[in-house]
Amino acid sequence: MLICTLTSADRPMDLEHGSKKPSAAPAAAAPTCSSKLLQLRGRLVAAQPVVLRAAAALAAAVAAVVMALNAQSYTAVVAIVGTRPLTQTFTAEFRDTPAFVYFVIANAIAGAYNLVVLIIRRLTLRRRTASLVVHMLDMVIMALLATGAATAASMAELGKNGNLHARWNPICDRFGSFCSRGGIAIVSSSIGVALMLALNLLSAAANAHRPNVAGR
Repeated sequence: MLICTLTSADRPMDLEHGSKKPSAAPAAAAPTCSSKLLQLRGRLVAAQPVVLRAAAALAAAVAAVVMALNAQSYTAVVAIVGTRPLTQTFTAEFRDTPAFVYFVIANAIAGAYNLVVLIIRRLTLRRRTASLVVHMLDMVIMALLATGAATAASMAELGKNGNLHARWNPICDRFGSFCSRGGIAIVSSSIGVALMLALNLLSAAANAHRPNVAGR
């Protein structure tokens, strides 16, 4: 907590009961406190993009890992020969659906990209051109994440409810764990999209108010 106080030596004496003249220290103390508050505010504002980017990288990485490791097997009886049942094992994996493969690739790229930007952040802040390039790449990554989450969500809805018109049966009644883990991955990716959107808004505001210095 930032506390600004004045000592007794800095307090002005009553001109009617004393001979001491008002000191200029109280007038100088206020600007000092204001400057400290402004510095603290500036540090908090500067930390926001770092926190948002780190959270976006974590959300995308979690989504990619959970979906990439998502697999479940289901054994069903397909026929009975005499008294002997014939069973067959069905396995659901993310690689069986192109939408889920695209989802994993998009989130892996987004997580790696945000991690790289965090590492070279000091270099991108020094030049306006580098900051603008990062801002444009952020918009591309946000679009990549959004499309990946949207395609995966559409396939998840199909797997949960099926399609009566196309006579596609739902599979989540047999692959419950697969659908649950896929839902967690999609929610995590959607959080990453929201964080990237907030990061883009902050970056746009920062570049709009940043002075345009020649050669930078």
